[in-house]
Parts: sequence; C-alpha cells; structure tokens
Amino acid sequence: MTKVHPKAFTSSSDQQRFFGETETSTTSRNINPVVLTVWKKSLLFSCDGFTVYNSNGNLVFRVDNYAGSNKSEVVLMDASGRSLLTLRRKKARITDSWLAYDGETTANHRFSVTKHVNFMNAKSIAHVSTKGGSPNNGNKKNVAYEIEGSYSQRCCVVYDDKLRRVAEIKRKEAVGGVALGGDVFRLVVQPEIGSTVAMGLVVVLDQMFGASSTKF
Repeated sequence: MTKVHPKAFTSSSDQQRFFGETETSTTSRNINPVVLTVWKKSLLFSCDGFTVYNSNGNLVFRVDNYAGSNKSEVVLMDASGRSLLTLRRKKARITDSWLAYDGETTANHRFSVTKHVNFMNAKSIAHVSTKGGSPNNGNKKNVAYEIEGSYSQRCCVVYDDKLRRVAEIKRKEAVGGVALGGDVFRLVVQPEIGSTVAMGLVVVLDQMFGASSTKF
C-alpha cells in the first residue's frame, strides 16, 4: 500500500492549539511552516473521517464519524483520541455556518465558520469569525480569516486580516510514481494560526463542500 505520510521536513513545533494564539517570537515568519498529510479516511472500520500525519509519519489528528451518527457535529481529536475541537452546525441558518468549541464543551464557542454567498467575490468560499462577528450581520471587524479557492480541487488558501497566507490546502504530488487522488492532500500551516485550528477548518470545509455537498 502506498504510504500517505510525507517525507521529513524541517518544521516548527505546534505551539498553538486554539484560535487566537500566536508565536511569542517576533520572528515567527522566519519559522518554517508545519506540513501535514491529510488522509480522507478513518482508521476505524465502518467510519468515515480523517487521519492526519506529521512530517515524520506520526499520527497527530483523527476524525472518526460512525455511520448513521449525527452529521451536524464533528469532533477533531489528537492521536490518543482526546477531543480538541467540537464542530457544530448552526441550526436554521440561511447559509451553512459552523461553531467551534474547545474540547467537548458546548458553550462559549472559539470561532465560527460561515459559507460565503456573495457572488461578487467568487474567490471567497468561507469566512472565519471570532465570537460575536459574522458576515451575515454585516460585522466585518471580527472576521479574522478568509478562505479562498476550491476545496473540491484541494486548492485553498486561508488569509488572515493582514492578507497573509496562514494556511494552504494543496494536492499531494506523486509518491514513488503513483499519483495520489483527492483523498490525500497536504495542509501547510504557518505559526500564526496553529495546526489544530487549521485542521478544524479543513473538517468544516469538507462538511460544506465535500462529496455530499455542493462542490466549489
């Protein structure tokens, strides 16, 4: 079976677990990004989800959704199965919108992700807002990240409020002469956002634009 984890890269340690945390160093942009390999497959039988490896081929994140389970809630876990983020779809919304909570909590969400519906800006597919901010209510000051590109093509960029690329979803190039499909791709994470939040965004994008949704 073809290995899906990447070859070794020199990367920064993942010091940010939740939205809003950044490197304490003033030279964080000089630190190489974290490069993860994302496999759109659960390690458990009869489940769908994600399996995510770091540059050394070690498991770092997992998502396991049992068949018939609640599709409006997805939990991002670490390698040991500890819950890092609980992602819940907002009910009765005109546009698809998700809330991210710390661990298994159900109150005081960390951030929200809202599907972009402004056809005047075709590049943008979603916005990430801090608590209290949402593109739906016209409050743009709390929109911290904007996601552009095409998730179905595995070509997305996450920009922060300074228009810096803080995360990217990229197709994984061929390994050993075997071209990997869209189920295996790379997630490149800059220090400003952190791997946990970036992977949480991937999970939400898959819910919004995955095989069971309208693709963009």
